[in-house]
Amino acid sequence: MAPSKFTSLDAVRDLLRGAGLRCTGPRVAVLQHFQTRRRPLSHGELVEALADREFDAATIYRNLIDLEGAGLVSRVNVGDNVWRFELRGQDTETQSEHPHFVCIECGEITCLAQVRVKLTPAPGSLKSVVNHVSEILLKGQCMRCA
Repeated sequence: MAPSKFTSLDAVRDLLRGAGLRCTGPRVAVLQHFQTRRRPLSHGELVEALADREFDAATIYRNLIDLEGAGLVSRVNVGDNVWRFELRGQDTETQSEHPHFVCIECGEITCLAQVRVKLTPAPGSLKSVVNHVSEILLKGQCMRCA
């Protein structure tokens, strides 16, 4: 997913306030870090990336949950039982759910924000089986590992 770029610290603060959240150091740091990433990050990866700011792990986790609740980040599980978080786009097109690709060789996770997947019932199946799909995960070999 191509994250939106915040043009200034004021823009990050406005985004937080607009979502009904206080502007705290950890929240601003998390949002600024996500804007530079094009893939979902685990809580552990975020703690490591922000280690120089000396935020404790629990604070970062609580802020991830708050940001998710406010609709600013999304949470995804790519099949390894580790929640990963990613910045939601600020325009309506990138706010929709999108598929993710996981390489079975190197483990790299890629957002497929430009890919749309449409599920249609097989002939003879009930059309009401699938009403809404909120997550699609594709696994295979990436171009580097092929």
